[in-house]
Amino acid sequence: MPPIVLPPEDRTLSPYTGWTRAHWEAVADGMLESVARFAGPGHALIALPGGRPSISGRRSDALEGYARTFLLAAFRVAGAGGADPNGVLRRYAEGLAAGTRTPTAEGDLADGDLVSWPSIAERRQALVEAASIAMGLRLTRPWLWDALDERTREQVRAWLAPGLAHSPVDNNWWLFPAMVGGFLVETGLDHDGAGQRAVDRGLARIEQWYLGGGWYTDGRPRAFDHYNGWAFHLYPLLHAHLSGDQGLLTTHGPRLAAHLEGYARTFGADGAPVHQGRSLTYRFAAAAPLWAGALTGHTPLSPGTTRRLASGALRYFVDGGALDADGLLSLGWFGRYPAMIQSYSGPASPYWASKGFLGLLLPADHPVWTAAEEPGPAGTTDAVVPLPQPGWLIQSTAADGLVRLHNHGSDDQPADQVLPDNPLYARLAHSTATGPAFDGAPDNHFGLVVDGELSERGRIRPLGAGAGWAASAHRPRVGGRELTGVTVTSLTLAAGAHEVRVHLVSGAEPGTEVRQSGWAAAGVAAEKRAHGLRAWATATGPEGERLTSVLEAVEGFDAAACAWVPGGTAFGPMAAVPVLTGVTRTGTALFVGAARLDRAAPWLFFRKVRVHADGNRVHVHWPDGTAHQAVLAPGEVTVGRGTVGGVTVGEVTVPTAHPEV
Repeated sequence: MPPIVLPPEDRTLSPYTGWTRAHWEAVADGMLESVARFAGPGHALIALPGGRPSISGRRSDALEGYARTFLLAAFRVAGAGGADPNGVLRRYAEGLAAGTRTPTAEGDLADGDLVSWPSIAERRQALVEAASIAMGLRLTRPWLWDALDERTREQVRAWLAPGLAHSPVDNNWWLFPAMVGGFLVETGLDHDGAGQRAVDRGLARIEQWYLGGGWYTDGRPRAFDHYNGWAFHLYPLLHAHLSGDQGLLTTHGPRLAAHLEGYARTFGADGAPVHQGRSLTYRFAAAAPLWAGALTGHTPLSPGTTRRLASGALRYFVDGGALDADGLLSLGWFGRYPAMIQSYSGPASPYWASKGFLGLLLPADHPVWTAAEEPGPAGTTDAVVPLPQPGWLIQSTAADGLVRLHNHGSDDQPADQVLPDNPLYARLAHSTATGPAFDGAPDNHFGLVVDGELSERGRIRPLGAGAGWAASAHRPRVGGRELTGVTVTSLTLAAGAHEVRVHLVSGAEPGTEVRQSGWAAAGVAAEKRAHGLRAWATATGPEGERLTSVLEAVEGFDAAACAWVPGGTAFGPMAAVPVLTGVTRTGTALFVGAARLDRAAPWLFFRKVRVHADGNRVHVHWPDGTAHQAVLAPGEVTVGRGTVGGVTVGEVTVPTAHPEV
């Protein structure tokens, strides 16, 4: 497959990315042509290469290949007013008729049937794909659905119908029957009212998970991630938009606008979405809520900023190698990275990224396409912004465009049990330039060492988030059990690119070892250093760009080191992470470390960040003259801002010359 042929950049219209609507169309066309080569008989199933199947089996995976790329085709053709010079809708219409003719419960493709779609009643993953198919049919109705014969329409209705009564997973899945129901209602096929009931039931169900401020938790008590944008906001608003339901728009539109206020801050200046949560292989689906805001008029972002963020995300992945030599999206971030992939994902799962092309529904003369690009939040000024609902603190720096997400509220733990920590949720911090370590020393983690095993964070209890700070408490776990009577109270303070991480340990045996790790810097090459109570890791990217992670002890820690990360991270095969260690004492023990993630040289860090720790009190004086003051108690944190005067103890500095180790 030849590489996608892109039009010339337009740096007048798009001074930040160079990309225009024509680039989006070219990428969409290239992706569609690439997958078409793997279509089976009748174009009903598209079985993409890619190693292991998902837990749903190869037939379901091949249905994903059809459904998720059909949604991309729908955005492309509907956005062009029905123009379809490459005949993609003809292929998908043929596949629709063939796949629904004789649905099967068979999960594999080894039985010789390379056409039939899996039955929704027998294979629950088919419900997810039914939602994409239903949405695609709504978008292309004048050119595809209305041209089908009655027999085919009835086949499709019969295949979709079990999805209306299907008992879904108790999270965003409730929106899948709702999308199927919306299509059947619109086309007059909701003969018994089951379709409308599915719509009403799904929208009612997600209300219990809305926490305000534009944020939903995904079924579990504290599961915050990209599904907020590409599911909870996207589906209700797109349904409302297509059905003209002003009541739904009035409810869900302002929620999306509120969500985008904070969400827009999670994109780096290079276009990268923050690397946090599951299903990250969906990549530029992260642009979907940005486009949804422009499509419905419910957005705080200007048209130029919307396109800058969305085009930045698409270009970030295209330039980074997300499309392989065959023009296919792989299971990973840039290229393949199996460690970050969930068991429900198969070779075609990454094509949920098709949602990122929602903007093509906006006509070419819409301001979102004609306005000059404007910078995103990460490229304008340094900012530290709290998001209280998910318990996050978003820290961005204009000089390098990095975004850091300090996590004091999302753990993805179910209500009825505590599972082992998921690195994509349990870390103290995530960013647009780093991914979690899945092997070796965990990055961005604070734990106690008991019987040689490092404790996990488990369930996170948020204590609040405010101007420049966020805090939480947890009961550390070892071997699947809580450490009896032990509580860790954690606080992140941030200003500019600086971070101060504070942990109060109560109830632990005196002399218990503790470990605090920093950011895992990864690239095609990496180096690690330690000197005194300071450690740092520097990684080099494929274009020679450098990223440095520094961690320095301030209070409680007595040693610093830097560890290699086996297998690297999603950002590169070579990675290292700085680590501080110390021991608890009788009663409560305070541990304070200063961290920084930056693209500057390591010896330029910690420019007179002054930290004074006394008992359970911490004072931080930032280089800009502002200050934080905090008092910690087990499970409680009080934070204030002001100016710190007088003598400062525990000043954090780095020598002006590179130390020898």
